[in-house]
Order: sequence, then structure tokens, then C-alpha cells
Amino acid sequence: MQTATFAAGCFWGIEARFMALPGVIETAVGYMGGHTDQPEYRQVCSEHTGHAEVVQLTFDEQQIDYCQLLNAFWQMHNPTTLNRQGPDVGSQYRSAVFFHTPEQQAQAQASKDELNNSGLLPAPVVTEIAPCATFWRAEEHHQKYLEKNGRGLCGL
Repeated sequence: MQTATFAAGCFWGIEARFMALPGVIETAVGYMGGHTDQPEYRQVCSEHTGHAEVVQLTFDEQQIDYCQLLNAFWQMHNPTTLNRQGPDVGSQYRSAVFFHTPEQQAQAQASKDELNNSGLLPAPVVTEIAPCATFWRAEEHHQKYLEKNGRGLCGL
């Protein structure tokens, strides 16, 4: 089993999309990339902690590899908008790949470069590629929120 961490806007819809992929064993939503210990949702939304909303997932590399996760990640959100996904605005909604290994770092950078050079996007990719930091698990009511509340994917 391997671990991957992605930020792509509101973590509810992204978590549901990753969980639907064969080979993704478990997901958890939380916060990463900031400077405050044990941040809470309201603090993160204030933009004073520096954290991004993230999905951390465990995946079986025999069923899905990291490159496939990256391809799904690029398709789940708009990686060309800085600190914004749709109507959600703020640095907590930034696009980021938090790598856990040097191999993940290399694959993420190569994937980002390939996407930038593909001509498929109207603007450059602004996705941050950064080392994994402390994962602060979000409050329990945020975990698998859409599944627990019987909601769709918020139009994603």
C-alpha cells in the first residue's frame, strides 16, 4: 500500500471522486501545507493558517499506480486557477500535490510539465508540488461528507 496526498479545491467532492477509483483503498480529508498545529476548519477557511484542504489516500499500486492517480487529479479540477476552484476562493482551495517519496516528486513534476506542454489548457498550470508535511485530519463530520449526507458530487 502507498499513500498520496492531493489538494484540488473543496475536499468533499475530490474525496468522493478518488474513493470511486478502483485500487483506492481508503481516503481521509484534512489540512496540509500550513504553519498552525491542529488547525480546525474555520481557522483554515480564514486563510490565517496557510493550509490547503487535502485528500490523503491509501492505494494499492497493484491496482492503480501513482501516474493514474495524477491523471485523475488533473481531470478533477482546474489546475490553472490560483487559489480558486469554481466558486470557492481562497488559498485553502489551491491546487497542490504533496509528495511522499522522491519518485512521487519526479512523477508529479513530469506529469505537470507534460500537461503544461500539451496545449490542452488555456493557461499555465499553477499547481504546487511540495513535500508532504503533517497531515491534520479534518473534523469527523467532514470525512466522507457527501456519502454520509446522500449528496452528489456538487456538480463536479
